[in-house]
Amino acid sequence: MHLDSIDRYGSPKITSLLRKEGWKVSERFVGKLMKENGLRSCVTKKYRVNTTDSNHDQPIAPNLLNQNFETTAPNKVWVTDITYIPCREGRMYLASVLDLYTRKIVGWKLADRMTTDLVLAALDQAYEAQKPKKKLIHHSDRGSQYASEDYRKRLKTYKMKASMSRKGNCYDNACIESFHSVLKKEFVYCTKFNTKAQAQQEMFEYIELFYNRKRIHSSLGYLSPNQFELNYYKKVS
Repeated sequence: MHLDSIDRYGSPKITSLLRKEGWKVSERFVGKLMKENGLRSCVTKKYRVNTTDSNHDQPIAPNLLNQNFETTAPNKVWVTDITYIPCREGRMYLASVLDLYTRKIVGWKLADRMTTDLVLAALDQAYEAQKPKKKLIHHSDRGSQYASEDYRKRLKTYKMKASMSRKGNCYDNACIESFHSVLKKEFVYCTKFNTKAQAQQEMFEYIELFYNRKRIHSSLGYLSPNQFELNYYKKVS
């Protein structure tokens, strides 16, 4: 069970999974067994690299989200951001798009430059995968990539409503910040990327094969994003 989570779960989530399989166990008991067997989740703290350039003259969208992170269905609100990924071959940057309802990463792109093309690629992937209806709220920080003319045009093409955080307020985009924090604690800081090709492959495996498909969330009733999304569409069909 613990190996299936690739050493990324602590005792609360292991307990939940065991109970789903019919085991009557307490979190305290599971924690004790994990300790006795030298099992623990990989959680590491590292330094933070600033990836937001808000010193520009591009238009700033209003804060439509206003820290209201509750939504009623998939593809109503997407949140997005860029984060730094260390690699021995050279710096890399990950742009992620997260669906606020399912917590699913609907689009992402990893590249060695923090450009508008990077965030456009993540957005395009999300749009092609989900095909959302018009008036989806797209929330980001005030970074120059998201405020650029090309990005604003793409949002208009996709009929999305732009929303941006207040200057210097990370809490306005807390959900995507939380995902990037989890990504780094569970995966990036526990892995040494020697090459950019390795980083690309292992990032795909973490996001697409583990995070979206298998990683359970307490906020989703201990379901994975994919399972939570599937359950929603079963209910409304």
